[in-house]
Amino acid sequence: MINYVKDLKISQIFSIDDKTIYQIPKYQRKYTWGQNEWDLLFNDVIENDEGYFLGSTICVALPGSAFGATYLEVIDGQQRMTSLSILLSVLYTKLLKHKDELDIDSMTDLNNIKRQLAYKQDDKYVPRLQLQIQDNNQADYNFLLYESGIIENAEFPLYAGNRKIYKAARYFDKLITNFLQSEDPENVYRGLKADSEIKTLLNLVRRFNSAILVVIEVDNHKDAYMLFESLNNRGVPLTAIDLIKNLLISTSERDGKSDECYDRWTKIQKNLGEEYSVQERFFRQYYNAFIEELNKPFVTPESTKKYPLAYLATKTTLMDIYEQLIKKDYNKFIDDIEHASDNYAIIINNSDKKTYYADELLNLERVQGAPGYLLLLYLENNKDILNIKDDDMKDIIKLLVSFFVRRNITDIPNTRNLTKIFMDIISSIKENRNDTVYNICRNKLISESAPDSLFEEKLRGPLYDLNDTATRFILCHIEAQHTTKEIYTDLWSRDNSNKYIWTIEHIFPEGQKIPKEWIDMIADGDEELAYEYLNKYVHTLGNLTITGYNSNLSNYDFEKKKYRKNQDGKDIGYTNGLYLNNDVVSEDKWTVEKINNRTDKLVATALELFKL
Repeated sequence: MINYVKDLKISQIFSIDDKTIYQIPKYQRKYTWGQNEWDLLFNDVIENDEGYFLGSTICVALPGSAFGATYLEVIDGQQRMTSLSILLSVLYTKLLKHKDELDIDSMTDLNNIKRQLAYKQDDKYVPRLQLQIQDNNQADYNFLLYESGIIENAEFPLYAGNRKIYKAARYFDKLITNFLQSEDPENVYRGLKADSEIKTLLNLVRRFNSAILVVIEVDNHKDAYMLFESLNNRGVPLTAIDLIKNLLISTSERDGKSDECYDRWTKIQKNLGEEYSVQERFFRQYYNAFIEELNKPFVTPESTKKYPLAYLATKTTLMDIYEQLIKKDYNKFIDDIEHASDNYAIIINNSDKKTYYADELLNLERVQGAPGYLLLLYLENNKDILNIKDDDMKDIIKLLVSFFVRRNITDIPNTRNLTKIFMDIISSIKENRNDTVYNICRNKLISESAPDSLFEEKLRGPLYDLNDTATRFILCHIEAQHTTKEIYTDLWSRDNSNKYIWTIEHIFPEGQKIPKEWIDMIADGDEELAYEYLNKYVHTLGNLTITGYNSNLSNYDFEKKKYRKNQDGKDIGYTNGLYLNNDVVSEDKWTVEKINNRTDKLVATALELFKL
């Protein structure tokens, strides 16, 4: 039975006026969010209006209370709630550094953040969010709050910096720092950026506190799971794209063109594919790529804004933008959108028309380079006008691949700046007709990218731990340079559950319990030293390779990993014929020195492959 359903602001969920404790049950999976989810959470709230809807959470009221507190067990939504509380703690830490500069009102705001994350019990602060004990989640979180100055006592958990709670805190700190340092007139206009760091930080706190979660409280676990299944498996709500389509059809109906528009819209959706996120991304990128052209009919002598439709297409501005475009001239709208979707289908490899640079486009997708589609859409739409040949497009896409590899490894530039970067490139292309499109793209990407020194530094560090997706791409790309038609292996193939068949393998195993054979080999029997090596070297490039049989290799000793065969006698160890394994197979033992030497070799290769 459902007790209540409420739209609650984050400030109400973590309310300073009550003593609600949110408990994550032991059986729930550990905290697993990574950079993609942290980016999405931060940017969604920043880029959209106050009161942005973040999703829902399902809770079960636990019987009994202590010290007047109400206990709610979080059945669904723990990843988001944990991330939000970590983000708020980082904002608190940053504001605390300005404590001596705060006025009375700002000090109240600072103390309120503390009271949001912890409530006072017997003269000490207790965290409102109680995480699982497995994987040190609760211990790491408590110590993070202690370091932030929110609670008074917490024991130091060993290697906390290597686990997700602290990684999230560091990443949010970087996102906030980048936001503070960015020069973005949109956020000044929207009231987020202020004339001081303190005011901007307080604006960020208010923006995140204004975000909405639908909180559903049920009587028992049975009701919770039935509701969870129902919410996730039933019903498909209308999307912004559905609403745009409906408006187009109804507008065209007055001219008797609704059937024609419906057929053309069906073609557009076929071009974009069935995935809603891709469809939405296309409509955002289309507007941002052609912002000047689309706004031109709306600019009047009385206009006070450069872009009357919107400064940028976001999730909250999308519907309003396209409503105005359709009402202005739906015939032109459908013509332009259909043409652009034909080109977008090429970019996302969803077109019957195969291009000379299809392989490069696949690589761009694999390296999570979708923000670059904004630029490619503009270029594809204007190939003839700009005199762009297929070789030019191929070189530009290769450039984008290198840019995104470096960005994903160094986090420079910040994710939220990518749209503006590609919009700026488009503006430069329009203004500098004397230079080649390739040079304009390259010069801008170099200026925005991390320097080679930082890229190399990150490549030499715990790369897999930093970004496993980018690491896999680097390893696969290195292997591809040594592949011929005769020995081709599709390292990007997937199984029936859409998981990669070929995965990253740690030569020195990554598990927290090091087998004795490895302690003896890597550290001459010194267990403490072996664990030091584990934390320092296990995720470095020199200790990584690719295998289609990761589970079969497991934590075996080095010799077994090299020469392991399956029941059919097929080589599934490091003798599998991959170039990446040649220098591993030749070794009699695996040591820190061998890891470092192989790291040097692979880093040099990566620096050459992904230079700008």
